[in-house]
Amino acid sequence: MLLGALGAAAGAALAGCAREPGVRVPELVIATGPPGAVFREIGAVLADLLQERLPDTAVTTIDSNASHDNLYLLEDGNAHLGLSSLDSTLTHEREISDSGVLDTVGRLYDSFVHLVVPAGSAIRGLADLAGLRVSVGSRDSGTEFTAQQILRETGLSADTVLMDQAASADALAAGEIDAMFSLTGLPTPAIADLAAERDVRFIDLAGTADTMADAYPESYFQATIPATTYRGVPACPTMSTPNLLLCRADLPAELVFEVTDTVYRGASRLAAQRPEAAQINVRTGISTGVVPLHPGAERWYRENKPA
Repeated sequence: MLLGALGAAAGAALAGCAREPGVRVPELVIATGPPGAVFREIGAVLADLLQERLPDTAVTTIDSNASHDNLYLLEDGNAHLGLSSLDSTLTHEREISDSGVLDTVGRLYDSFVHLVVPAGSAIRGLADLAGLRVSVGSRDSGTEFTAQQILRETGLSADTVLMDQAASADALAAGEIDAMFSLTGLPTPAIADLAAERDVRFIDLAGTADTMADAYPESYFQATIPATTYRGVPACPTMSTPNLLLCRADLPAELVFEVTDTVYRGASRLAAQRPEAAQINVRTGISTGVVPLHPGAERWYRENKPA
């Protein structure tokens, strides 16, 4: 458990210095994502920014299977901050409401559902996946959760396998699977690398987006993957879900205030590494669904209201 030592050290450091920059805590652990995923890259840049902001703190990242895995790491006290898609987080609504374990720093950017097939594939729609071998992401990832939600809601039965983003792209290129799901930001590194080497297509999910938005109106929204996102891949209708930067509810308020300030002051640097971060802004940052803002983040938003 990481939280006991951090809370005690932070409490001593913060007494009597409510706005002191560079909060002194011994360590800060960020749960990120798997190989080939945006969460891992966003988490790495965020760790660099926080290390600069908190020079006396050892800021590290944990490579994880993404959303659901990050929720478990946070709830078990093995991480202080973590990235998660909103749809995955909503499944923990009761635990969040009842135990008060998790809060959020804010909403960051949206992830898009990709359903990727080789360009020459006979698959033209979601229904064509019936009986085929399809990767639904790594275990406890946001991709697995969302893909399984889609399959359940549409009544489709496929031969699903669990692989991370990079492994899924490799397997699709090798003909070992027929299609791959990916829920992540734009562009997804593993899919960008795949599209640069082979001709691929995205499956139109407009109808699926309508179905999912009707079933889960707080989680899913109609969206389009732009034509400029991946080499040679045309625009494609799909669905999106917001991503949150979560935190332990028992983190000191001043620490979370500093984290929130770092996210917004560093948004341009995050966007220079990952274009999704260009979506980070104060107006949408507070749109976190059922997940409450941490008091430290809430104070930051209150003091930095847009004009």
